Amino acid sequence: MVLQEKILLKDTVDDLKVKLVKVDAGQMLKARLAAMGLLPGVEFRVINNNHPGPLVIDLKGARIALGRGMAGKIFVKTSDHLKI
Repeated sequence: MVLQEKILLKDTVDDLKVKLVKVDAGQMLKARLAAMGLLPGVEFRVINNNHPGPLVIDLKGARIALGRGMAGKIFVKTSDHLKI
């Protein structure tokens, strides 16, 4: 799969490797995500994006649950060639 245009994290599917492109939010949310290690350029895998409930990602071996509101402000690119 070739890199695609950026999409919202909330619109991804389970077991998809993505690269964080941009966080379209205020400074408080950007700081909170940065404290969790979610910065532009970071690659991670979507573990669970089933409704209802939080979106779960695997970031460097740690599972992180993100609320749907947060996931709706995070833009990612998808690729099967990403190395996580």
